[in-house]
Amino acid sequence: MISLFSQNPILFFLFIISLVLAITIHEFSHALAADLLGDPNPRSNGRLTLNPLAHLDPLGSLALLFFGFGWGKPVETITSNLSHPRRDIAIISFAGPLSNILLALILALLLSFTSSPLLASLFTTTIYINLTLAIFNLLPVYPLDGEKILTGLLPREAAFELQAFMRRYGTIILLLLILPILNGSSFLTALISPAIGFFFNLLT
Repeated sequence: MISLFSQNPILFFLFIISLVLAITIHEFSHALAADLLGDPNPRSNGRLTLNPLAHLDPLGSLALLFFGFGWGKPVETITSNLSHPRRDIAIISFAGPLSNILLALILALLLSFTSSPLLASLFTTTIYINLTLAIFNLLPVYPLDGEKILTGLLPREAAFELQAFMRRYGTIILLLLILPILNGSSFLTALISPAIGFFFNLLT
């Protein structure tokens, strides 16, 4: 993505703003959900804030700039603080993607009222980034949110089997999805691009 700076500096900075906003909202929402469900750990670790510095992972941010793929700083939760650990972890995990979807909806509404080309570009870029982050994180592959959500929905025995499998192979599966092997593209792109495109067109 860093090559975009020399091609279109304005678009590059819009992407940076959009990414920082999306990641911050996503991780803050995890922290807020955990706090509301009785786990004070995110609050004590300074994660219950909209300050991007609390949520950006240095290595993940660099990976975003140079490879177009990265991550935020995970919100650590202590399951023993939760009344219903499996259910509550699923709710905490879902809070991140849900916040990105809600932000995309709000910006889509604002987009219909703005007459500024720069604001319109910022809104559409941020909508796209938030939809991408939400849909990507809903994939049921460890360590993404979707795996924890699915684990919370499945019957206990099936959930434990899925969890054991994903803890062993999930990272490998995710790497295989990300690697560009389909004519320079990846299985991940082929998998989630249709959904991203559909909802982006619907909102914009």
